[in-house]
Amino acid sequence: MMTPKTPTDSLTILTDMVLPSETNPIGNMFGGELLARMDRAASIAARRHSRRIVVTVSVNNVAFTKMIPLGSVVTIEAKVSRAFTTSMEVFMDVWIEDRESGKRYKSNEGIYTFVAVDEMGQTVSVPPIVPESKLEKQRFNAALRRKQLSLVIADKMDPLLATELKALFIKE
Repeated sequence: MMTPKTPTDSLTILTDMVLPSETNPIGNMFGGELLARMDRAASIAARRHSRRIVVTVSVNNVAFTKMIPLGSVVTIEAKVSRAFTTSMEVFMDVWIEDRESGKRYKSNEGIYTFVAVDEMGQTVSVPPIVPESKLEKQRFNAALRRKQLSLVIADKMDPLLATELKALFIKE
């Protein structure tokens, strides 16, 4: 069995500024630009966790809750929230710095899934993860529900076998 890792082992922080070529006509960062930056941060976190080549499997959720204006300093913090057999869920928090005060506030968040592969593109096992903080434990537990939901929607799992999902709705 592989040695377990913590989410902090995969922590990736990318900080950059929003430039004019990355904005829409009203001066806010293109959503696609943010998605690309998030993909890079998440892929580095997944690679740090697995120490393998990783490929993006899905963009599970992205919340565009606040616009990111031209000139903003944007920081993306990515960590592996849960590792399965060959896949890893990476949770990201996106922060913006206030120009005048320097105070950071959360603007967006997202969840991506990656699979570790070998040089031939075949999936390979990844180490398990042991969450430490309360937030890491919440994200770890929620990751299994998200995975089961994705599998049920894709018709790859019988809903009756989705025990974590059932526990949300059916009290036995």
